[in-house]
Amino acid sequence: MKFGIDRLLADPALRAPLEGRRVALVAHPASVTEDLVHSLDALIAAGVNVTSAFGPQHGLKGDKQDNMVETADEVDPLYGIPVYSLYGEVRRPTPAMMDSADVFLFDLQDLGCRIYTFVTTLLYLLQEAAEQGKSVWVLDRPNPAGRPVEGSTLVPGHESFVGAGPMPMRHGLTLGEMGHWFIRHFGLNVDYRVVAMDGWRPHEGPGFGWPESRIWINPSPNAANLNMARAYAGTVMIEGATLSEGRGTTRPLEVLFGAPDLDARAVLAEMHGYAPEWMAGCALRECWFEPTFHKHARTLCNGLMIHAEGRFYDHNIFRPWRLQALAFKAIRRLYPDYPIWRDFPYEYEFDRLAIDVINGGPTLREWVDDPSAAAGDLESVASRDEQAWTTEVRDLLLYP
Repeated sequence: MKFGIDRLLADPALRAPLEGRRVALVAHPASVTEDLVHSLDALIAAGVNVTSAFGPQHGLKGDKQDNMVETADEVDPLYGIPVYSLYGEVRRPTPAMMDSADVFLFDLQDLGCRIYTFVTTLLYLLQEAAEQGKSVWVLDRPNPAGRPVEGSTLVPGHESFVGAGPMPMRHGLTLGEMGHWFIRHFGLNVDYRVVAMDGWRPHEGPGFGWPESRIWINPSPNAANLNMARAYAGTVMIEGATLSEGRGTTRPLEVLFGAPDLDARAVLAEMHGYAPEWMAGCALRECWFEPTFHKHARTLCNGLMIHAEGRFYDHNIFRPWRLQALAFKAIRRLYPDYPIWRDFPYEYEFDRLAIDVINGGPTLREWVDDPSAAAGDLESVASRDEQAWTTEVRDLLLYP
């Protein structure tokens, strides 16, 4: 199969509209061709007039570890072009940044989750391009989590850098498709095109979204493999909790939780008793780890590891958002006074709890904390929102 960047490089007719125009590239470490050449190098070698580059959260080099760790602007030492940071002094490109090019090629590998900030970076670029009369091309890449949709819809008024608009946590789209939704939903008048993939089949195994012919390259420091990408729509919620998500270990965001003062086996048993159907499609294994940094650093933690891989993975029934919600609920039921929710500035939001910013509203947290809330209460909200989103975007799918 071919990703968007590979099709653009292979077909002079696709590149023809770029002739005589200044081109910017939005990229990160996973922005590579099928031969593992970085898109910046490949485009310049192909004769494209690249006049600037942009790095999203974690930077063009992908070297920044955590949330709210910013990257500075710089000049590329090889090509002498400006490299602008969209996660530094600004997150929305300024008019001066937009003036550096006529066409903006957006070539970011996404994880298929609303909270992954590359989604919002695309929206901001589209909005500024509409204002400045610029063109945006998405060089499309796979959604490694595939087509499944899961989670409650962001509540109006809860928009943030991790909540670009009213979509569920796991949106099921590629970024090329997402761009079409942004244009329609926000009424943008912008010159937009998608260089689509050739041969992406998200409903086929064993990859179910990620083609086995392509190796995995971290799009961000803690996105280490396909298992993480599949689990992320659930495990990212731990960023809003006092529990460890595994940062500071070799398998971050692949655990349901880790803490020095919780009994993982007891939590697992409680999960089985409360909503066992939400545990389907993967295997859960008790684990121990000692983070070298971040939450509970240098402290032995007991937790549960998720294996959404190999023979344990069932793409059609794995629901990571529900699984993570269930883990929170089981902890709350076993430890009623446990301080689950972490109160700290999260992605430049200072007045709301991080878990509410992550979920685009308080629904999940309130459900976890309500002793009388049943699994069906959250299920009814989520299933309604999931069906509505699936219906809303059906006509935008480029890979039916």
